[in-house]
Order: sequence, then C-alpha cells, then structure tokens
Amino acid sequence: MAHRQRTLAIDGMPGPGGKVMTADAAAGSAQRTVRRLITYLLLFALVVVAAVGLSGLLERLLVAGTELATADVAGLARSLAFALIGGPLAALLWWVVWRRLADDTERASVGWGLYVSGAYVVSLVVATTNLLSALSTLIAGQSQQWRPSLAAGVVWAGVWGWHRWMWRHPRKRPLDLVEVPTLLGAYFGLVIGAGGAIAALSTLLDAALRGATAAATVGKPWWVSALQSVIWAAGGALVWWWHWKHDGGRRLRGGLASVALIAVGVLGAGVLTLGGAGVVLFVLLRLAFDRTDAMDVLLEPLAPAIAAAAVGSLVWVYHRGLARDSSETIRQGSRLVTSGVALVAAASGIGVIVNATLAMAATPLAGSGARTLLLGGISSLLVGGPVWWLSWKPLDRTTPAGPGKAGAPAAWLNARRVYLIVVFGLSAVVAVITLLVIGYRMFEYFLGDLSGGSLVERIRAPLGLLVATGLVAGYHFAVWRHQRAVLTAAGTARKRTIGHVLLVTGGNPAPLHRAIEDATGAGVTVWRRADVGAGPGPDAGRLAGELAGRLEGVAGNRVLVTVSPDGVIDVIPLLG
Repeated sequence: MAHRQRTLAIDGMPGPGGKVMTADAAAGSAQRTVRRLITYLLLFALVVVAAVGLSGLLERLLVAGTELATADVAGLARSLAFALIGGPLAALLWWVVWRRLADDTERASVGWGLYVSGAYVVSLVVATTNLLSALSTLIAGQSQQWRPSLAAGVVWAGVWGWHRWMWRHPRKRPLDLVEVPTLLGAYFGLVIGAGGAIAALSTLLDAALRGATAAATVGKPWWVSALQSVIWAAGGALVWWWHWKHDGGRRLRGGLASVALIAVGVLGAGVLTLGGAGVVLFVLLRLAFDRTDAMDVLLEPLAPAIAAAAVGSLVWVYHRGLARDSSETIRQGSRLVTSGVALVAAASGIGVIVNATLAMAATPLAGSGARTLLLGGISSLLVGGPVWWLSWKPLDRTTPAGPGKAGAPAAWLNARRVYLIVVFGLSAVVAVITLLVIGYRMFEYFLGDLSGGSLVERIRAPLGLLVATGLVAGYHFAVWRHQRAVLTAAGTARKRTIGHVLLVTGGNPAPLHRAIEDATGAGVTVWRRADVGAGPGPDAGRLAGELAGRLEGVAGNRVLVTVSPDGVIDVIPLLG
C-alpha cells in the first residue's frame, strides 16, 4: 500500500498554497469572527426572548377562566412585547443568517456550531422539564397547576424542533461541534432518567420497609409520588434513547465524547453507587450495634440508599463496559477515575474512624454519638477500600496498573503519572489546610478559656482528616518515585517526538487511536471523513499495525494522519 509523506509549510498565518496572510487578510478574518459572534449571540437572545413571550401568552390562554387567571397588566405587556417585537426581530435575523449559510465558510464557523448546539440543548432542557412537570402535576390531581408548565413546554418544544431541523439540515447544518447536541442531550436524558428511577424505587422500597403511612408525602399517598417519579424516569429514558441510540451518540469517540463518558458514566455513577452502598452498610451496622434511635428513624435513609446504589451500579457497569471497548487512554482513564472515587471513600472512612476513636479515648462516656460516628467511618472504609484495591491492584506487577511496569504503554504511564501527581497534590493541599485548622484550635485553646472542652475534642476532626490525607499522600508519592525509578533503570523513558496527532478517517477510529497512543504517547484528535461509503472499508486492525510503523522516525509538534476510503495512509508533519 502506497505511503506518501510530505510537509505542509505553515508560516505564521498561512493562506492558500502556504502563502503568508497579509495584515489586511488577518484583520478581515478577525472582523468576520467578531461579526459572527455578535450575530449569533443576538440571535440566541432574541430566540429566548420570543420563546418567553409566547410562553407567557399561551399560559394566559390556558389559564383563562380559572382561579390562576390574574389581572397582571405588567406581565401581559411584557409577554406581548417579547412575542410581538422580539419574535419578528428573531425571524428577520434568522433569515439573514440562513441565507449566508449557503457559504461553507459560514457553516464551518465555530459561532454557527455554538449557536445551534446551545439553542438545541437549552430548548431541550426547558421543554423536557416543563412537559414532564406538567404531566406529573396533572397525575397528582392538581388540575390548575399544570397549565403554566405545559405552555412553556409546548413553546420550547417547538424551538427544539426548529433547531433540530437546522442541526440535521443536509446543506446548511453546522460543520463544527456537530457532536455536542447528541452528547449533551443523551447525558441530560440519562441524568433525568436515573434521578426519576432512583426516586421511584426509593418510594416503593420505603413503603415496603416503613409502611405506606411513613412513606406518604405531605398531602398525597406514596403511590402518587412513585408514579410521578416513573414519569420522570420514562421521559429521561426516552430523551437518552433518542440521542444515544437513534442519533448515534454511542458511536461517538474522542474529545467531548470521552470526557462525558468518564465524567458522567464513570465518575458520577461511581460516586452515586459507592455513596448509596456506604449508607446501606451504615444503616445495617447501626441496626446491629447502635439501636439508640427509633426503628423508623434508623430505616429512613435505607430505601434511598438502596435505590441510589442499584441505579448507579447499572449506569456504572454499562459505561465501564463502553470504556473497555474504547481506546487505551479511555480504558485506563476509567480505571483511574474509579480508583480515585474509591480512594476518596476509603480515606474519608479512615479519617472518620480516627475522629471517633479520639472521641472515645478522650471521653470514655461519649455515648452513642461517637459509636455512630465510628460505624459511619467503618462503612465508608469497607465500601471504598475493596473497590480501590480491585481497580488500582497495588500488588499486581504484571499489568500497567501495578506499582510500576516499564513495558506499559506510554499513554497509560503518562495518565498514571498525572493521576499520582494530582492525588498527591490534592492530599498535600488538604493536609496543609488541616494543619492550619489544628494550629488555630490549639492556639485558641491555650489562649482562651480552658473550660471550653478538652484539646482533643477540639482537634479530633481535623486530626482525623490529616491522618487520612497523610497516608494517601505518602503512599502515592512513594508509588510515583518507584515508577520513575523503574522506568529510569529500564531505559524506557524515550524522548517524545510528536506532540499531537490529528487523525482523519472514515472507519472505526478506535484501533488507529490506540495504535497512535501506544506508538507515540501523543494526544489524538479524531475527525471523521464525509466521503466514506456504506461498505465495510479496509481492515482496521491491519491499518493500525501499518500506521504504527509509519509513525516511526516522524517528528513534529503536530502531525496530520489521513486514512483514505481505500486504506491509503498519509502521515504529514506540520510546521508551526
């Protein structure tokens, strides 16, 4: 397969053919950028103003003849002004913008992509929350209160449909930030759906554990609250499915997709799961060793905790599976994030245990308060410790997750170094703050009235936190030093010759992404080709092996890698 390697001359601000742009051309480009920014900001503001005005007018139409109808002249005047002045201005400005989009440079501008993405996501959030609120309020029997939410939901749903049409338009859709609406819409639906599922399951479990009377909220039985939560869960699931499955959000890789996958699917779900599991274990320990409160009070946090752990674990397992099927960076980043979440839980447990132990030692008759605190620390440690051990694998030296392996992929070692430095740095910051708090409490004790409690009682909480952060900082600093020593002794710390790779391909980018990271350790940005047919295309595994060989000996701050539909690879170092 032919391979062509050439250099593009980029001198400062190049124009076509590698020529340097003149000062007038640069000024013209800046003026166009500012013009687009102002135009799209103004269009967004006018669309919001018009939508608010139409929502107000529709709300007045729906509540006419009910007790919600009021003689609010100022509100009516505002709605009329927003709708009858802001609406035509928004339509006129949109018409001007829409005509200019026949030019591909306008479609490719960041401003057009930002406007469509921002208006799409805002309208989706407002429409979804208002429509679901109207439906859940109607189910509760509050027949008058659903009308305002329905009015806002209908208008903003129209705005969403309008911007979705523009986003999917075959000739004038944005060419930049095209993945943002899909990703943000999918994860917004996931958050709404997971929250509704947790609330519904929590209400059902609470009714089963404590009885229907205890689970009922003010003014309505428990089953109404459960049904309202089911509505939110179903609505969120529908939004998630529409963007994740129908619009192809699951197939997106790199950039924002990777960040959202780890931040929401791994980090957020991990915190939810471990937090719920910790509370469940805490309640069980209290039932076994600390029954000082009434049974109803002890069981009150159990149902929400079980629901959070159950729903969070489903989301967590699903996205961890997606991360395992992605590039090496995403796969190992998911493990590091999981390890970090579990580490925080375990370290918090250690700090609370030290706090409770000091309370019992200073005051032998401390009572149930110190015992409850001790059980809380034990539960946090028992939940976070095993998860940290399984994800970090501190004794396993046969994998990159062990204390340090010289033959591990460069991308993984770089990510691990960053993780170790971040954990050590944050622990050091927390340790310094707790030292200042301890010093303040000590000086306050010796300089003030000595009758205000013992010194241990004053410093036990920050001292427990100091012990925990000290252990975390010391361990991770030792691991970092050990890893650096292993890499230095093995002579594997190679010089990085490529700073960043821009990969342009039409097939599955994951194998190529992984091959670039393993071969160079450089960051990778993926652009998808639009001229790829529906056929199976070249073998991605074979291309990944070939690409790794092509990158040997290539040097440059930025390197462009293009893969044609027939499998021809171009490696182009860029100057500048």
